[in-house]
Amino acid sequence: MANRTLELDDTLYQYVLDHSIREHPAQTALRAATASHPLARMQISPEQGQFMALLVKLMGARRTIEIGVFTGYSALSVALALPAHGRLLACDLNDAYTRIGQPYWEQAGVADRIELCLGPALETLDARLAGGEAGLYDFAFIDADKVSYDGYYERCLQLVRSGGLIAIDNTLWSGQVAAPATTDDTAALQALNTKLHADQRIDLSLLPLSDGLTLARKR
Repeated sequence: MANRTLELDDTLYQYVLDHSIREHPAQTALRAATASHPLARMQISPEQGQFMALLVKLMGARRTIEIGVFTGYSALSVALALPAHGRLLACDLNDAYTRIGQPYWEQAGVADRIELCLGPALETLDARLAGGEAGLYDFAFIDADKVSYDGYYERCLQLVRSGGLIAIDNTLWSGQVAAPATTDDTAALQALNTKLHADQRIDLSLLPLSDGLTLARKR
C-alpha cells in the first residue's frame, strides 16, 4: 500500500484513461483538434476536465467562471456538467484560440450556456463585481497568466458564494515551485501557494493532479 501519490508511467496513465474517462464526442474531437496546436500543452488533461465536471455536479453549480479559455476544452467540460439553465462566464483575450473550440461547444449543445467575454479578465471580473454579482457564483476555474493569479483569486473569492469553490491550475508548475524561482511566473505561483496555505478565508487542498490543481472552498 502506498502512503503517498503514485507516480504514473505511460502504461499506468493509459490505464487511468481507459478505466475512467467518459468524454462526450465533442470533447474527444476538440482534444484532437488542439493536439497539433503549437501551444497544445496549455490544454488541461482529460482526467482533470472530468474531475472538475464531477465537482461541478456534486456542488449542483449553476453559475460558474473560467479565466483562461484557450481552445475551450475546460469550458466544454464544465458546461456539459451544468444543468440546462446553468451558465459559464468564460474570460479570455485571444479570439483566434477560442474560435477553435466554439464549433465543438455547438456540437455538444452547450454553446448557449457559455458567455465568452474577450478582453482583460480583471476588467471583466471588476465589472461583474461593480454590477452587484458578488456571491452569485458557485465555481471558478483559474488557468491564465500566472502573474495575475493573485488578482484573479481575490476577485473570484468575492464573486463565489460561501461554500463556493475556486480551482486553480498549474500550481505545481512542472515542479518548479519547489526550487528557487528563476521566472516571474514561478515566483507568482510560489507566492500564491504560500498565501493560500495561510488564508483563513478558505478550506484548501493542493492536489498533485496534472500540473497541480489547487481547490479553495470559500468559508
